[in-house]
Amino acid sequence: MKKFNVAILGATGVVGQEFLDLIAERRFPFDKLRLLASSRSAGKKIEFMGASYTVEEAAADSFAGIDIALFAGGAVSKELAPCAVKAGAVVVDNSSAFRMDPAVPLVVPEVNPEALRGHNGIVANPNCSTIIMVMALKPIYDLARIKRIVVSTYQAVSGAGKEAIDELDSQIAARAAGKEMQAAILPSASLPKHYPIAFNLIPQIDVFLDNGYTKEEMKMVNETRKIMGDDKMAITATTVRVPVYRSHSESINIELEKPLSLAEIKGVLSAFKGVVLEDDPAAMLYPMPLYTSKLNDVYVGRVRCDESAENAWNLWVVGDQIRKGAALNTLQIAEKMIEMGLI
Repeated sequence: MKKFNVAILGATGVVGQEFLDLIAERRFPFDKLRLLASSRSAGKKIEFMGASYTVEEAAADSFAGIDIALFAGGAVSKELAPCAVKAGAVVVDNSSAFRMDPAVPLVVPEVNPEALRGHNGIVANPNCSTIIMVMALKPIYDLARIKRIVVSTYQAVSGAGKEAIDELDSQIAARAAGKEMQAAILPSASLPKHYPIAFNLIPQIDVFLDNGYTKEEMKMVNETRKIMGDDKMAITATTVRVPVYRSHSESINIELEKPLSLAEIKGVLSAFKGVVLEDDPAAMLYPMPLYTSKLNDVYVGRVRCDESAENAWNLWVVGDQIRKGAALNTLQIAEKMIEMGLI
């Protein structure tokens, strides 16, 4: 099997570290590996698969000889992705920089792999919540087109990075010690006001837009339409940060174009690669973030008819947003491109 020279941008972060775990687990065919990060992390040593790697500072000239560049996300993508492409690499990018660019495929490999054929050197990885949702909805959509989606998300703090995880830890410890909880990270470190996430819910992820939705909510709307190739699909979202360490949950209500039975919906969900149907109310069996963390699949349960509307259904969907919602989907894109002969 041919092997590829791989660069990881953001190698010391949560997603970058997950890249390394998955490359080892999936035996991704790499030859040389280059680990890149900001100047703060440059010089760090990372032990990986029996070898020691020194993290290099990411720069415009960091991609010479690289075949595949996996970008963990961040503002630097806009600057460095074109440099990597110019050097001859294919970039799979986790940031939002290119997702809505008409010239850049936005891909979940199980859902729209053919979009990869239109790449011009950059492929965008969707928002984590979008990936988890479309994985559950694609098999149903193919059976009876979805006309409308109402989704509410319950998003883990790790989606906001290691700092948010650490802050949840410190707030829990402070509360247990009878001290005041300090907050400096959520909803976002860049915002002027912050709230504790321990023992709390924050109904804001990213900044508010002029229409009253957050940027995170509109990502789910716009990205879902692009991935599914359906600009007419009506979608509304509410995204909420919850005091869970890892794995996002979503309550999804869908309205279909034609009637389906419960057996039909469960049948296509069970058969869809990357989805696990975990739905047995009598046994109190349903997906939960505590039990889906570090797992690759998206779990679906609480499938039931919405008795308030025609051809409408409710689903409860849970998936590890660092794995399938970020690092795994990115690596799967690269794997699919290799399989399709696009790299």
